[in-house]
Amino acid sequence: MTLAVFFGCAFIAFGPAFALFVFTIARDPLRVIILIAGAFFWLLSLLLSSLVWFIAIKASNSQDLTLQKGLLIFGVFFSVLLQEVFRFAYYRLLRKATEGLAAISDDDGSAISVRQMAYVAGLGFGIMSGAFSMINILSDSLGPGTVGIFGDSQYYFITAALMTLALTLLHTFWGVVFFEGCEKSQWWVIAAVVSLHLLFAGLSLLNPLYEGSLPPVYFITLTMGIWAFFSSGGSLHSLSALCTRRKAEGESS
Repeated sequence: MTLAVFFGCAFIAFGPAFALFVFTIARDPLRVIILIAGAFFWLLSLLLSSLVWFIAIKASNSQDLTLQKGLLIFGVFFSVLLQEVFRFAYYRLLRKATEGLAAISDDDGSAISVRQMAYVAGLGFGIMSGAFSMINILSDSLGPGTVGIFGDSQYYFITAALMTLALTLLHTFWGVVFFEGCEKSQWWVIAAVVSLHLLFAGLSLLNPLYEGSLPPVYFITLTMGIWAFFSSGGSLHSLSALCTRRKAEGESS
């Protein structure tokens, strides 16, 4: 049973991200480099935010539970803000390195587009964020122990997997929208991305009140997915054309 929970939660949490990597990134070395660098930037943000939180914990009264809870909430929101700072720093780095990236590209020397970089960088952020969110939970799912035996929720593992899936996809969508806002100097777009990231972090603090966190999180994910689709150049016409072509291919086969 523990193996079933482990593989089920792992596939839920990382299956879509793995599919995106295999079908859209793995065959392009340049995209792989951008994805790994994006994951590294997210790790740097985690390192700095963890250092600040660790110092705050050590400098405070460990017996004051209210203070410790407040520091935990502070650490979560500070980490979110630092992640967005590093996302902006990565955008600036990629923009400055566009000519250098074009020099090592196999596509006849043409540079990778900003929209492609935004997608790949966002997925790098999402994969690394999801891995750190889920890896210890997956380890615990292998046992020993039984979830909910002391009256806790039996849906802990599946909910954690669903939250990780949403987080991975959201980072991808946020990357696309964030880069588009930077390109067009639309600072309200950047502020919206940061605000929604903070809102996601706040909703995660509601757990184990899962009915209060999961529905809003997936509403945000759906909304950001639609926003990212249009930000990346999609339109209702292109979506209709795709559906029509797929239908025609199905009838011809």
